[in-house]
Amino acid sequence: MEPIIFIVLVLIGYALGSAKLINQGNEALVERLGRYHRKLKPGLNFIVPFVDQIVMEDTTREQILDIKPQNVITKDNINLEVDGVVYWRLRDIEKSFYAIEDLQAALINLTTTTLREIIAQNTLEQTNVSRAEMHSAIADQLNDVTTDWGAEIVRLDLQNITLPESVRKSREEEQAAEIKKRALITEAEGQKEAAIRKAEGTMKSVEIISQALRSNPESRGILRYLVAQDYVDASQKLSESNNAKIVFVDPANSTEMFQELIAESITQEGNGKKPENGNT
Repeated sequence: MEPIIFIVLVLIGYALGSAKLINQGNEALVERLGRYHRKLKPGLNFIVPFVDQIVMEDTTREQILDIKPQNVITKDNINLEVDGVVYWRLRDIEKSFYAIEDLQAALINLTTTTLREIIAQNTLEQTNVSRAEMHSAIADQLNDVTTDWGAEIVRLDLQNITLPESVRKSREEEQAAEIKKRALITEAEGQKEAAIRKAEGTMKSVEIISQALRSNPESRGILRYLVAQDYVDASQKLSESNNAKIVFVDPANSTEMFQELIAESITQEGNGKKPENGNT
C-alpha cells in the first residue's frame, strides 16, 4: 500500500512541477540542460522537471521607456534640453534574451545617442517645425538596430524642448516685433483704404452736384445756402476750444468761387475735354 501512495505522490509532484501557466500577453523561454529548447505560449504548458528550466518570462505588449532630459546641440550651435518617450514591444523573445544583456538599458542609450545625432543635423527652426518628421526618422534609425535585439520601436515622441534663457528672450522679442510690424501694416492699409474711399466719395459728391446744376440752374441758390451753413457750423466748432481763433470768411464770395469751379467742370464735361495741367 505504501509504494502505491509513494508513486501517486511522485506523479502528483511531477504533474505540479511540469505544469506551467503562462498568462495572456506573455511568453517564456525554456532551456533544457542549459541550452535553448523552446518558447512557451500563453496558456497551460508542460515541461520536464529537473531537465527543463524557464529562464525568462516577459510581456509582448507595448511598453514605455522614459527618456530623461538630454543636452543636445543643433546644427546652428544652440544648446537644447530635450526629453521624450519611446513606445516599444518585444517581437522575438529569444533574441531579446540571448542577443543583448540588458535590453531596456540598451534601448535608452541607443535612443539618446540617435536623438543627439538627428537633432545635430537640424537647425533650431527645423527641430520645432519638423518634429513629426524627426520622430519618424529617429524611430526608423532605431529599428535598424533593435531588430537584431528582437525589439520594435513603435513610435517616439519628443515631449519638451527647452531653450536657453537668452534664446527664449530673443525669440519672444522677435515674435513681438513681427506682431507690431503686422499691426502697422494693417493700420497703414486701413488708412490707405479710408483715403481712397473718401476721395471716391468726394468725386461722387461733385458729380452729383454737377449733374444737379446742369439739369436745374435754379439749384445754385440751394448750393449757396449749404456752403454758408457749412461755414457757420465750422465756426461754431472752432469757438468750442479756448485756444481756437475764429476767422470770418465771406461765404458769398466762397460760394461764387465754388460755383465757378463746378461750372468749369460742367463745361468741360459737356465739351468732352479734360483740363490740361497748369491751365485754369
